[in-house]
Amino acid sequence: MKAIWKVGKEDPRRVVHSMKVGTALVLVSLLYLLEPLFNGIGKNAMWAVMTVVVVMEFTVGATLCKGLNRGLGTLLAGSLAFLIKYFADAPGRIFQAVYIGVSVFMIGALTTYVRFIPSIKKNYDYGVLIFLLTFNLITVSSYRVNDVWDFAKDRISTIAIGCGLCLLMSILVFPNWSGEELHNNTISRLEGLANSIQVCITGYFYDSAKQATEGDSSENPIYEGYKAVLDSKVKDETLASQASWEPRFSRYCHRTPWHQYTRVGAALRQFSYTVVALHGCLQSEIQTPKSISTLYKDSCIRLGEEVSKVLRELANSIRNKRQFSPQTLSRNLKDALQDLHSALKSQPQLVLGSRNGRTQTPKTAVQAVPHPHPDQKLEEDTKFSFSSVRNGSRGSGCQSVEHSRELTRKVLRPQMSMSAIISLEFSEALPFAAFTSLLVEMVAKLDYVMDEVDELGIIAHFEEFQGDEIVVTCEKPNINKPQNDLPSYGAE
Repeated sequence: MKAIWKVGKEDPRRVVHSMKVGTALVLVSLLYLLEPLFNGIGKNAMWAVMTVVVVMEFTVGATLCKGLNRGLGTLLAGSLAFLIKYFADAPGRIFQAVYIGVSVFMIGALTTYVRFIPSIKKNYDYGVLIFLLTFNLITVSSYRVNDVWDFAKDRISTIAIGCGLCLLMSILVFPNWSGEELHNNTISRLEGLANSIQVCITGYFYDSAKQATEGDSSENPIYEGYKAVLDSKVKDETLASQASWEPRFSRYCHRTPWHQYTRVGAALRQFSYTVVALHGCLQSEIQTPKSISTLYKDSCIRLGEEVSKVLRELANSIRNKRQFSPQTLSRNLKDALQDLHSALKSQPQLVLGSRNGRTQTPKTAVQAVPHPHPDQKLEEDTKFSFSSVRNGSRGSGCQSVEHSRELTRKVLRPQMSMSAIISLEFSEALPFAAFTSLLVEMVAKLDYVMDEVDELGIIAHFEEFQGDEIVVTCEKPNINKPQNDLPSYGAE
């Protein structure tokens, strides 16, 4: 019961579609239940019921595609079957059987081969399948049935009744347009990516936000945002193909370029890969110390907010069917990038330095002069130990060899520990370097998304952009900011 309630609550159109299918089945069943209609059509009325079950789809585009394919395939198959029957009416049952067998083989092989053509398989695969099925039924039945015309006529008429009823129910009763669903899905994915980026960047600098995004991946707002984009290829192509069958036109009597929506989706998938990598930085086992990342927090959050703002502006452009200003968006992104570049350039040693951003000062170096440097002392001890081993090994035999191995262990162990500590200190800065580089890469990938949306506005004849001011309203995640944290753009 919970699953049934959840499915209907997620999309109430599913409940409406179920009611529409039930109503269509009741109406088409009257051909079999009512005596006058049954006398006119006969037992072939069941073909109309089967047609409604098969053709009735969730969207108008899918119903039109399957209905027209089924009707056209049945009509062509019936015409070809009657042509075959006309030439097979020669005397001799053996000749008729051989002729029908050869015709079925040739048409079946040719039709099956045609289904491998990409354009045919994408748009007319169901029609070709119905053509093959109807042709074989009529052609083979003609060998035993004398009046095959009545059989074909009843089949074509019942299929036409079923297809017509499906089309009327889909178009006139609460229609669900494939193009509208593709349009809304593109908008929701743009907004979902914007929310994912904002939550991800905020969670990188605030522990409270990071804990809120951990746990079950199905409830993670970052994961939900980019997963819908990564899984959108097949659905977008299917909806675009179905929308091409729908009689929908733009305000200038131009058909909506549904193929351009698929190009926008492809650009979004390329862009979402950087969001996935950014999410990986948030879940990395080795994290940069807060003393380093906090210094660049404002610049990173500002850049992330500008990227989210651009994605939301693109979503509003598609929703309102108006063009946007690429110059204004690019200018804001450029300013945010310059801010991050200046912050990194002002203190580069904090990113590539030692633990907690501490570097050796000249005063420390002067005080360290009387004492040997640890690496220098380690090198001298190593040389001494190995020289002792070589000298002792010449005169002490087996005991000298064991003693040399023990000295080697004592010398190499602190040397390996020192290397591990140095590597760990340097590796702590690597996640933040990867994080900032992904932010810059994200801006570069965002240009392709902006170009595709701009191309969509030009082809679809969106309204021209008015003014230079961009106002984007968005809900920011609530973050419990620690008292000692510096002010940032993400917490304002």
